[in-house]
Amino acid sequence: MESQKRSKRTGSASAQRFARRSRVQEGVAHPLGATWDGRGVNFALFSAHATKVELCLFDTNGRRELERIEMPEYTDEVWHAYLPDARPGTVYGYRAHGPYEPTAGHRFNPNKLLLDPYAKALVGNLRWNDALFGYRIGSRKEDLSFDRRDSAPAMLKCRVTDPAFTWGKERAPQVPWEKTVLYETHVRGYTVRHPLVPPPHRGTFAGLAQHEVVSHIKGLGVTAVELMPVHAFVDDRYLIEKGLRNYWGYNTIAFFAPEARYLSIPFVNEFKEMVARLHDAGLEVILDVVYNHTAEGNEKGPTLSFKGIDNASYYRLLPDNPSHYINDSGTGNTFNLSHPRVLQLVLDSLRYWATEMRVDGFRFDLATILGREAHGFDPSGGFFDAVRQDPVLSGIKLIAEPWDIGPGGYQVGNFPPGWAEWNDRYRDTARGFWRGDEGWLSQMATRLSASGDIFARRGRRPWVSVNFVTAHDGFTLRDLVSYNDKHNEANGEDNRDGHAHNLSWNHGVEGPTSDPEITALRERQTRNLLATLLLSLGTPMILAGDELGRSQGGNNNPYCQDNETAWIDWSASDSEGPALAEFVRELIGIRQSYPVLHRNRFLTGEYDPELDVKDVAWLTPAGTEMGPDEWSDPHARCIGALLDGRARPSGIKKPGADATLLLILNAHHEAVPFRLPEVLGGCEWLSLIDTAAPQRSEPPAIRCGEHYEVVGRSVLLFALKPHHRTWRTLQALAEMTQQETRTTREVL
Repeated sequence: MESQKRSKRTGSASAQRFARRSRVQEGVAHPLGATWDGRGVNFALFSAHATKVELCLFDTNGRRELERIEMPEYTDEVWHAYLPDARPGTVYGYRAHGPYEPTAGHRFNPNKLLLDPYAKALVGNLRWNDALFGYRIGSRKEDLSFDRRDSAPAMLKCRVTDPAFTWGKERAPQVPWEKTVLYETHVRGYTVRHPLVPPPHRGTFAGLAQHEVVSHIKGLGVTAVELMPVHAFVDDRYLIEKGLRNYWGYNTIAFFAPEARYLSIPFVNEFKEMVARLHDAGLEVILDVVYNHTAEGNEKGPTLSFKGIDNASYYRLLPDNPSHYINDSGTGNTFNLSHPRVLQLVLDSLRYWATEMRVDGFRFDLATILGREAHGFDPSGGFFDAVRQDPVLSGIKLIAEPWDIGPGGYQVGNFPPGWAEWNDRYRDTARGFWRGDEGWLSQMATRLSASGDIFARRGRRPWVSVNFVTAHDGFTLRDLVSYNDKHNEANGEDNRDGHAHNLSWNHGVEGPTSDPEITALRERQTRNLLATLLLSLGTPMILAGDELGRSQGGNNNPYCQDNETAWIDWSASDSEGPALAEFVRELIGIRQSYPVLHRNRFLTGEYDPELDVKDVAWLTPAGTEMGPDEWSDPHARCIGALLDGRARPSGIKKPGADATLLLILNAHHEAVPFRLPEVLGGCEWLSLIDTAAPQRSEPPAIRCGEHYEVVGRSVLLFALKPHHRTWRTLQALAEMTQQETRTTREVL
């Protein structure tokens, strides 16, 4: 009787296995990833060197492995299968069989569960233990240290998604480049302490979509929100062991999946809802993306996805020692965009976010790596050529961080047409100039003009220079004027991490102070830096929280500080914050109102005999044009820029396009008498901005040819009276902004 029961059970199990096998169909090799077609799910995975691939299905929570299905077909180096009974919500992963030969570049280990490179959503959390590594930790002979422990219990899993979403009347704002003002922020850090965001939504995409948050951003006048990495990423093991986390997110493991910690609910459509809300407010969404490396690290790193699927294809390996990785990223590995399938992965990911998720552009971390070929960086390399020819990607905003740590990695100005670039020379020049260092005057004039010495070639326009004074990497604006040195002790690296060359100045006291003179000077320097940034030609980028006086306590590298150090403290902005935020609104309003401040041609200073005008004339405090002696004077710290709006290409007719403005920067510690120039057709100059007197009921008017006392360390902006926008016009502009904010709230 017992043997009959065993026979029945065995027969039943065999029948179940046969039924499972029989329901698996061949599927197709395209598209890659897990694709729901309304009837079932097609699974497709590229691997040029695997000998067998198993699709592993799990329960809803990803805790129990239900079955393994051998992928039945292999076409064009793609393993594929179709499951008619799979549905959105199905949880899965892969196991890849093949040679474990690190010296040949191969690291296959079927004991390690692998994430689908095309996974649209992830399940669970990565729990660090030694089973996540493909080799036996501690072994001296890597080739013989094959680790047989199953990593699935500690691994993230993939989830099949349904792309259905109702966008309604959502439309991309399509802000012209020359009108763009970027606002760099962090999804979690921006709202996790916001008092008006419901607690369940704080630190999430839903929190960023909250109408009070959107209203603040929109009210500043910025046009685009640039989000630090939102692709799913991994907390580094060494950080977890120190009680820290990877806060910034530059440790990507899945290029299609939103980071789960930014979801208030386990559905990726929350990201789409955020985009729709921001678009409704006229704000574009730019994603900071990391395609230069992955979270798998070097040869000592874990096996989580690419390393176990096809290590030799996905990564750049040392030609004479393929067991080691080329490390142009500084994080252990370098993604191999020279391989056509890896290039396809990156392009597919970009198109997915641009079309399915409807983002408006990308900022590429360590973008030099994307243009690296076997011979080095190439602006005509495969990635750039593919993007330029792509009907989707060629029409959106593309921003490069134009450097990496590899040979010849600094490539500012060398990216192809159509790309904007972070301009670190602008950052350093503005900081050095306002610190009062000698010899920065001529460089400051060049940076005010959109750095034509770097970018004015190949038909590129001034907007390609993304100007910034602060960014996520480095001091906040408050800390820039409050600290001489970095204070990164909390990062657990004995303050060795982070840049030491900050060009910062504490104005006499390191850190917070109650000295009213130092406080006033710091606040004026803050306004000087903001005014310089927002009145320069090019594309300005503001670091979120700078308009609120945010401090990180002198930490200039809080990449691991997922806590109050890096989060924005909205309650602390109640004192200085509102006035500073209002100053930013005023600056952006003036910038957008005067086309000469966002013109689409580089400033040259050349005389146009037909128009009898120069686009810019650089003036000494005496009101005369700068000559060779003045430019080379290392002690000169005060300069004027006479911007004549009439010097524009013919045929362009915009309100205020022919306005004449005078911008004066005085980085000297003493007041400087500046003779306001006499301009044909004008008799008075109206003061629009004065960082030494930011709160004025009525701006003064000064007759042309008179001397104006420019306070030490201050910025002034004047408009020639016949062409100026009156103070009432500026007030009307502010009221319009407030009305737009109210309208936005009503819409939301």
